[in-house]
Amino acid sequence: MKVDTHPKYHPVVFQDLSSDFTFLTRSTMSSKETVKWTDGKEYPLVKVEISSHSHPFYTGKQKVIDAGGRVDKFRRRYAK
Repeated sequence: MKVDTHPKYHPVVFQDLSSDFTFLTRSTMSSKETVKWTDGKEYPLVKVEISSHSHPFYTGKQKVIDAGGRVDKFRRRYAK
C-alpha cells in the first residue's frame, strides 16, 4: 500500500461568520488560524459563511414557494 495517500483527519473548530456560532468536529480541512477551545487546547479554525445554526432550512425560517399557483397559471395560459 502507498504511504500518505489519505489526508490527515484531525479535530478542527468551525466558526459560522453569520451567527458567530462555533463547533468542534473532526475534518481533513486545515487552516493557518488557530483558536483556543473550551478544553484549553488550540485547534485549527475554519471560517464558514453558513452552517446548520444559521441555514434557513434548519432554523425554520425557510420560505415556501407557491408552486401550485404557478402550475395553474401555466395551464390557463397554454390551455388554448
